[in-house]
Amino acid sequence: MSESLRIVRLANFVAPASGGLRTALRELGTGFQRAGHEPVLVVPGERHTDRETEQGRVITLPGPLLPGTGGYRVLTDKRRVAALLESLAPDRLEVSDRTTLRWTGAWARRARVPAVMVSHETADGVLRTWGLSERMARRAADALNVRTAHTYSKVVCTTEFAEREFVRIGARNVVRAPLGVDLVGRHPALRDQAVRERHARVGDVLLVMCSRLSVEKRPGTALDALEALLRRGRRAVLVVAGDGPLRARLEQRARGLPVTFLGHVGDRGVLGALQASADVCLAPGPAETFGLAALEAMACGTPVVASASSALPEVVGEAGATAADSGESFADAVELLLALPEHERREAARARAECFGWTAAVEAFLAAHDATVRWPVREGVG
Repeated sequence: MSESLRIVRLANFVAPASGGLRTALRELGTGFQRAGHEPVLVVPGERHTDRETEQGRVITLPGPLLPGTGGYRVLTDKRRVAALLESLAPDRLEVSDRTTLRWTGAWARRARVPAVMVSHETADGVLRTWGLSERMARRAADALNVRTAHTYSKVVCTTEFAEREFVRIGARNVVRAPLGVDLVGRHPALRDQAVRERHARVGDVLLVMCSRLSVEKRPGTALDALEALLRRGRRAVLVVAGDGPLRARLEQRARGLPVTFLGHVGDRGVLGALQASADVCLAPGPAETFGLAALEAMACGTPVVASASSALPEVVGEAGATAADSGESFADAVELLLALPEHERREAARARAECFGWTAAVEAFLAAHDATVRWPVREGVG
């Protein structure tokens, strides 16, 4: 294994208001740097920038806005990206985009640079949420994954759930590396009565959903769940933290319901206080391969109801509940959690989150790069 490596990381679909991927890139980059390596992150932006940060060097290249995505940009100038890669002379390449940046695997092969593709979502799951039949989605995903597994040295999957679609095609270069959660910045002590009173009356159940408001996240299921609970006579309110292309449609649909749309919450302390002050966090995305927002809520002591179609049952374990992708099923799961003593469900959520510190995540990703850890990575990196 090499002692110190320049690890160049490419990602698309990262915006100032994006959530899980942006968090993972920041935390892993910070961990790589503290472990004695040189991380360089390349992402699209409005203009070219190049700066040193706590997560290492971050370069933005001009990239156009992708219509209908609520602010995502993409790196479309292949020549410019390739020229930058040549100038950076990476020892390792890490790519967090299985679609528009997949061509970089061929570049890495020509340059003889070991390259890793990180699977942040299942291809067939995303295709199904966009309306393809299960059969068509599976066929398309298998074709895409065969090419991906052939092009890259390794494919990193964050859960067994994410790994299944590569096992299905017989890929032999798949490695498992979980993501993590900031166990210091996310803690039950963030629970704030004033935050709770701002959104809910005494006796109300406070539900929170922290999610990008886009098709693949299925945010409408949270509204369906709220309606189901209200029909049953349960006093409940929903706070939605997140933005995206479906926001206007969801706001229109939620008229008359006790729902608050906060938009993107950029202050991590404010978001943590909201997560810690809720009774239950809803995570309805059926294509999630890890679910960082849900894990953050658990670190704050708040149990999660997650889609049974996603990887979250694997992450949540016994510390939450899973549901079929319908409002009624999510309402049933909320009721199940609320039937438990509050201290029990909150302690279980925190205990489960403590299994996912960033130390293990950083070390697993570095192992995928055949990179050493030159000194202990402290818990709560970033």
